[in-house]
Amino acid sequence: MFSRRQFTLLGAASFAAACAAPRSVEALVRTPAWEAGPDLPRPAQEIYPALHDGEIWLAGGFVARDGRIVGPTNETVVLNPASGTWRDGPGIPTPRHHPHLQSHAGKLYAFGGFEALSADAMWNMQKSGWRLDTDGWNVMPDLPMPVGEAVTASLASGLHVVGGRTPAGPSNRTWNDQTDTGHHYVFDGERWQTAAPLPTPRNSATAEMLSDGWHVVGGRTVEAGNQQAHEVYDLREDRWRSAAPLPQAQAGLASGVIDGRLYAFGGEFFEGEGGVYAETWVYDTSRDHWEAGPPMRTPRHGLGGVTFENQIYAIGGAKQRSGVETSALVEILS
Repeated sequence: MFSRRQFTLLGAASFAAACAAPRSVEALVRTPAWEAGPDLPRPAQEIYPALHDGEIWLAGGFVARDGRIVGPTNETVVLNPASGTWRDGPGIPTPRHHPHLQSHAGKLYAFGGFEALSADAMWNMQKSGWRLDTDGWNVMPDLPMPVGEAVTASLASGLHVVGGRTPAGPSNRTWNDQTDTGHHYVFDGERWQTAAPLPTPRNSATAEMLSDGWHVVGGRTVEAGNQQAHEVYDLREDRWRSAAPLPQAQAGLASGVIDGRLYAFGGEFFEGEGGVYAETWVYDTSRDHWEAGPPMRTPRHGLGGVTFENQIYAIGGAKQRSGVETSALVEILS
């Protein structure tokens, strides 16, 4: 769209020519599109990468060799977006899948998620975590309870963790031992405190900070499967409100922000033979409205989404539901 000043400078003749050639106007509007990025050094899924100190960090997750899941890892890899190259970083002390990574107040934190006690106890949920300091990973205070598959954010009041799953009883070995939670915890650098709980308890959602609050989108519940829920947290009032639901129920998805709009993409479903979602949905806060975005170049679930300089990196994940075809792909929406 031209500004009033541009119209004045164009003059009547130039404006008439522009009106006669609408393609020249359309060229000014860029539609984001997916393109290939720098692949991970190794395939990984069930990951929560984070932007930290100008680089993209990824720690833990399920790794695969020869197309098969071999269990959780403690490996850390770091992407320099400027050079497009990955390097190995300091590994977290214990192998975990689904560890939450979050940069906050100049530090990188890794916490919660799951450890494997044995081949039949792969989902031992954790409440412990670590902070990355100059001398490596150091223990941080435990969460009030074990949490996995939650969403996190760095807000003015602290490091926020909301939703996910937690043990339903004394047993804590398998996915079926756990239930959904709406608990909302805030870490102020020394201790954990509580905040307003998520109205719709769910796991495997995605979340982004926009101009009007912290948006938690999609996810699934243990009892009812994939969800369309979309709820927004107001930090100043410590209150949640409902927003336009995701057009399609998706879980195990990821997201990012371009030009102030939230892009949610990917995920998996288990109905029938199951599969993964190619859809990308775009949310506009000014209209409280979703619309279809560019479909994923390679549909995946259990992937990570990180925004860097108005581009969204879709990292790793699996090309089929569950642990099948774990991928090293990185694709960029820009």
